[in-house]
Amino acid sequence: MPAQMTSTAMPTAEQHGFRPHSDGAFVPVQTRSERFRSVNVEDFAPVTGREHEWKLSPVAAFADLTSGVLDGSRVEIETTVRHAQDGADATGVDVSWIGRDDARVGRTGIPEERASANAWSTFGEALLITVTGEDEKTAAVTRHGLGDAPRAAHTVIEAAPNSRGLIVLRGTGEARLSENVEIVVGEGASLTVVSLQEWSDDAVHLASHFARLGRDSFLKHIVVSLGGKVVRVNPSTHLAEQGSDVEALGLYFADAGQHLEQQVFVHHDAPHTRSRVTYKGALQGAGARTVWVGDVLIGNAAVGTDSYEQNRNLVLTDGTRADSVPNLEIETGDIEGAGHASATGRFDDEQLFYLMARGIREDEARRLVVRGFLTEVVQKIGSPDLEKRLIAAIEAELEGR
Repeated sequence: MPAQMTSTAMPTAEQHGFRPHSDGAFVPVQTRSERFRSVNVEDFAPVTGREHEWKLSPVAAFADLTSGVLDGSRVEIETTVRHAQDGADATGVDVSWIGRDDARVGRTGIPEERASANAWSTFGEALLITVTGEDEKTAAVTRHGLGDAPRAAHTVIEAAPNSRGLIVLRGTGEARLSENVEIVVGEGASLTVVSLQEWSDDAVHLASHFARLGRDSFLKHIVVSLGGKVVRVNPSTHLAEQGSDVEALGLYFADAGQHLEQQVFVHHDAPHTRSRVTYKGALQGAGARTVWVGDVLIGNAAVGTDSYEQNRNLVLTDGTRADSVPNLEIETGDIEGAGHASATGRFDDEQLFYLMARGIREDEARRLVVRGFLTEVVQKIGSPDLEKRLIAAIEAELEGR
């Protein structure tokens, strides 16, 4: 059976998030590791908004992506590859299209919810991005011109053993897109993947990212969500082999009426693995909404695990809402450490007072505080040009442009 047809189908009752109890009653699935998974959309019940994975999402805004027919044809892309040091044209990143029955599809994980399964059931070809060579290079893949019809997409990013590279997946313009992104990091490889959402104001984007890390490999995964009406990017990382390491970063800025969501899952499944999760967001304007759910599972074989996750939200105006839910599940006591933190609040009055006492106007002092709060994540990307452009985008958000 082809890899993409693999399923962990369960009885119908479990598709709704329930399982039979010994007395015949049903109890809800309590942990991330127990969730139902399948590549077939018909294996999932229709989305109502009451399901655990959808209860914080505006499901009516994207019903066409969870239950409708999607266009699975190729999306238009533009690709550039540059040396990290001097910006000159580079090699070592190849971009091509492969069929859905290709063996390189389906190696990292399979959908846990209906929108992801709908995209997986529908796409015709997958975009394959391969990274080779030990020199540092940056490849930018931009999707645009998708239109307002519901679409499906599938991308596979593969870093060969001991390779180095930074891949930027950027979305601009109109879109109603549900997609899956698979990331395979080979032994000893170091890969950075930036998912950059700069969609138009009415765009809707649902994405599931699945990453599998090989022995002694490193993945820096960064989600940057600035544009779009509804954006939901859910990255899952499987630390499958000894010594693998992930740094999962996120940056988001929600304006009035905008919904930005990310549900992060890190699965420590091998000895001496490490994870750091840091997501930071700002909210301004009536109806601005952000959702962050962070799940970390430390399996019983993951001795020596070192894990920490945190989410920080900065509320700039009244009428906003930030949901922040960290979860930690540990199946072995032989670990280096594990923890989580979550905080949502307004400006630090002491910081504002410090700046204003030195002659800085209040509005400028507020911009400096927000910029400093968010650029901590930007500065970890590793691409000076992209970092500069994102700082400018944050400034534009603060000025309401």
